[in-house]
Amino acid sequence: MNIGILGTGDVGKTLAAGLQKPGNQVMIGSRTPQSDPMQKWLSVSGKGVKAGTFADTAKFGEVVILATLWSGTGNALALAGKENLAGKVVIDATNPLVFSPGRPPELALGHTDSGGEQVQRWLPGARVVKCFNMAGHAHMVNPSFPGGPPDMFICGNDAAAKGTVTSILASLGWPATDLGGIEGARLLEPLCLLWVAFGVRTGGWNHAFKMLRK
Repeated sequence: MNIGILGTGDVGKTLAAGLQKPGNQVMIGSRTPQSDPMQKWLSVSGKGVKAGTFADTAKFGEVVILATLWSGTGNALALAGKENLAGKVVIDATNPLVFSPGRPPELALGHTDSGGEQVQRWLPGARVVKCFNMAGHAHMVNPSFPGGPPDMFICGNDAAAKGTVTSILASLGWPATDLGGIEGARLLEPLCLLWVAFGVRTGGWNHAFKMLRK
């Protein structure tokens, strides 16, 4: 499968490196794909991954992962071109966070709207699935915890798209829990704040969520 990743932060790089190992062809999109830092990462940690512009990456991917800071997400999608994402599965890994000095992050959208819904509005022709937003990048590939693998909650309006995302998650060692339509992002995005709050309080980031069933 050809997978494109928009964004070169920790989440984008972790997923790019992890997804090419099962045999996927991966391109990571950047505003400056030929920059020295990008080329250095490709030579050391991103072997087998190609770099391109946002538009190149959007055209390349059968599935495209959105892994940008929220403040740059709208611009990144404009550069990618919504016509290049029409009909495709777009995995929204973003969190709509606002950062203020001396304060914990807050939701820019929340409770009556969500980043996932905004991404779907920006990309009306794409099949958006919210995923990866409530886990730390260090555990996004083959998560290993004493209690077994944590759960990855997903939501989106297209059942087939969620099936594709479930298969991708399985290749990375994650079981998926489907919460329904894209409006479920109103529940998932606050989970990021919970994840951050626990990390700040404990000084560690090796935690994840698991749903217990009986």
